Amino acid sequence: MPDLASGFIYYIVFVLSTTMHEAAHALAAKLGGDLTAYHGGQVTLDPRPHIQREPFGMVLLPVLSVLLSGWPFGFASAPYDPHWARRYPRRAGWMALAGPAANLLLVGVAFVLIRVGLGAGVFASPESANFGRVVVSAGFDDAWRGVAFTLSAFFSMNLVLCSLNLIPLPPLDGSAGVAVLLPEAVAERYVEWLHLNQTLGMVGMLVAWQLFDVIYDPIFVAALNLLYPESNFGG
Repeated sequence: MPDLASGFIYYIVFVLSTTMHEAAHALAAKLGGDLTAYHGGQVTLDPRPHIQREPFGMVLLPVLSVLLSGWPFGFASAPYDPHWARRYPRRAGWMALAGPAANLLLVGVAFVLIRVGLGAGVFASPESANFGRVVVSAGFDDAWRGVAFTLSAFFSMNLVLCSLNLIPLPPLDGSAGVAVLLPEAVAERYVEWLHLNQTLGMVGMLVAWQLFDVIYDPIFVAALNLLYPESNFGG
């Protein structure tokens, strides 16, 4: 039986983290000259416009997966003008990378709050760390245990969202982000190729799913060792 209390916290963290991710896409597109997401109301940290755009991916699917497994699985999206992306492929690349960058920022915020809590003596490092146990309460107070779990969830989930979306396979953000590394003419042809081969998205997701544990595990261990420089997780 899944732990529904933990699953509820995971779901809230998922919604907030996904909202930040999509709002960053929308803001970067606006700054780059594409107002599609702005006019759609996606340049906001209010989850409601993002949920209205993807009710299945942000509510139905993650809630169902929480009930079945205790863990939310879902998706969201921000609209953009494909003609703008073809005309300005490198701007579109930066738009794509803005989402994972937002998740990395949230990892950083959780990192700082955990370190502050460690310094204040309310948190302690866990003997063994996992997704929901990046930090633990230093005492027996239920409130601080809840805060430690929530910060662990923010740290881990946003590290997952950042790492997964940077894999350079369609339809993940990393595939469009490649354009920022290419000369303009090459980037234009590359973005055109992506748009003409959108059916590769399912194959890309399957490959990314198979590769993800191999990619994520060392990233998670490295992040833990940055958080706890006196420890040697994974050593």
